[in-house]
Amino acid sequence: MNSYNLDFISDEDLFNHVYDTVQSYSFSMDLKKFNKNLIDPVKLTFDSIVYNQEYKETIENEVLRQLDKTNSNLIGYFHQNIFRYFSEDWIVPKKGYDVQNDADSIYVEMKNKHNTMNSSSSAKTYMRMQNSIINNPDATCLLVEVIAKKSQNIAWVVTLDGDKQPANDSIRRVSIDKFYELVTNDKLAFQKICKILPIVIKDAVDKLKDKEKSNTVFDELEELSSDLLTSIYLLSFNKYEGFNNFKF
Repeated sequence: MNSYNLDFISDEDLFNHVYDTVQSYSFSMDLKKFNKNLIDPVKLTFDSIVYNQEYKETIENEVLRQLDKTNSNLIGYFHQNIFRYFSEDWIVPKKGYDVQNDADSIYVEMKNKHNTMNSSSSAKTYMRMQNSIINNPDATCLLVEVIAKKSQNIAWVVTLDGDKQPANDSIRRVSIDKFYELVTNDKLAFQKICKILPIVIKDAVDKLKDKEKSNTVFDELEELSSDLLTSIYLLSFNKYEGFNNFKF
């Protein structure tokens, strides 16, 4: 393991946190997992022909898309859970807010991108924070965005039922770099994590180099039909009228 030389997190904690994230990545796909989100054969047909792809290539892209969606959730785990290594005051509760500091009454809802929430979810989150402030006037609630429009730590102003809410300094919208600064007292802490991250990830991957990778989707599709496109249609529509003897 390399020395990462960050003042706010030990080498061991940083490596273990990255290792846990990498270890949870999806390295395999089978037909059951592939069809968990219900494959749309009609869309797949459009995609293949419109983009001038072989059906196998389009299916491979769908496999990668599904793996990427699963792995994206792990990055949320990475962002949320790293703060508990910075100080014992910061915890990741099993329910409630994503991150909180009970000693300083700071409660954090974390989002990956600034445009993740629609108006309904924004209103719900804001009202929850309002309730926290009412119950604890000393509390500060933060909406922390990993990918924000800019570096910021500002009052979060929302519109509820058509009415723009007055600014409340206790409910704030904060970019991830400013939240790192708040937690570590180092305004460059997030930049430093980003700079060392490729090295830490490589160390973790090297430790996992023997992890088996597999994709049995095509083998299992061949059991349905020797024709790949037929197999995809049978996968979704095999119980529909006329599909008992369906074949292209």
